[in-house]
Amino acid sequence: PTVVNNVETLANVPAIIARGAEWFAAIGPAKSPGPKIFAVSGCVQKPGNYELPMGTTLREIIFDAAGGLREGRKFKGVLPGGSSTPVLLEQQLDTPMDFDAVAAAGSMFGSGAVIVLDDLVCIVKTAARLVRFYAHESCGKCTPCREGTPWLASILDAIEAGRGETGDLELLEDIARGISGKTFCPLGEAALGFLGSSLKHFREEYVAHIQAKRCPMGVDAA
Repeated sequence: PTVVNNVETLANVPAIIARGAEWFAAIGPAKSPGPKIFAVSGCVQKPGNYELPMGTTLREIIFDAAGGLREGRKFKGVLPGGSSTPVLLEQQLDTPMDFDAVAAAGSMFGSGAVIVLDDLVCIVKTAARLVRFYAHESCGKCTPCREGTPWLASILDAIEAGRGETGDLELLEDIARGISGKTFCPLGEAALGFLGSSLKHFREEYVAHIQAKRCPMGVDAA
């Protein structure tokens, strides 16, 4: 067996040795103690890495640490733990960033990479970009991921380009069911996190693309 620790984990060791385990355990919630480096990106004034106690709310991370949204923009959603995690909505901004609380809100803590979306962001384009990334990263070993992720990406690209068809959303969901729980590693599942949640919470945006035969967000959509 091989023990693999990342730099963030190892960086905590000297402070724990110097100050004691009780000091470390007193930071943040009891079940998810310690500090965490939150990597905030997307539609915020001050993207960057912020070291904060576990249990800090998404609202505090986005609006206090990262300076809030871009001038004149409205909050649309946030991926709390990186590109593989389901999107959370404005009413969930007070979710504490710890493993249990984020799971209870319907997403995953993941890597703590907080990706913020504002009202200029096209949900379909975002889903297409994220799924295309996972299709590219697939090692090709298992059929559901090797064949399923490029298929998802091609449908999403078509919808965004104005070539969407009736039944595409149901097809996306059917392909996702064919991937979920059927891959050798979690990469195939990772491609479904944002896609599935966006189809649930922003389905009308997908429908608008298909009906209008174009992206209704316009040329400024991120």
